[in-house]
Amino acid sequence: MAVEIITKEDLQEFGKNLLNQIRGLLGQSLEEPKKWLKTYQVKNLLKISDNTLQTLRDNGTIPFTKIGGILYYSYDDINKVLSGEVKSRRIKTGKESKAA
Repeated sequence: MAVEIITKEDLQEFGKNLLNQIRGLLGQSLEEPKKWLKTYQVKNLLKISDNTLQTLRDNGTIPFTKIGGILYYSYDDINKVLSGEVKSRRIKTGKESKAA
């Protein structure tokens, strides 16, 4: 019977390969998420409608950048919203100020 020595590096490589296979089976990739997302990507990620996303933009909950008619959202900003780090930054109108 031949003896084979397994090193720490071998085990780490095995672990990485195993994780890659599991993620592949689950439909996830090891690739870093894109830094900027388009509207349809944010809607799919958050599982929300057009109107909900519009409301989140309007009340300042989700920051965005518009370039050439296309809205872009920072992946980091989306994560901050999901983790509760960002609050709504809605600007009060005259009617709301009087009611409050």
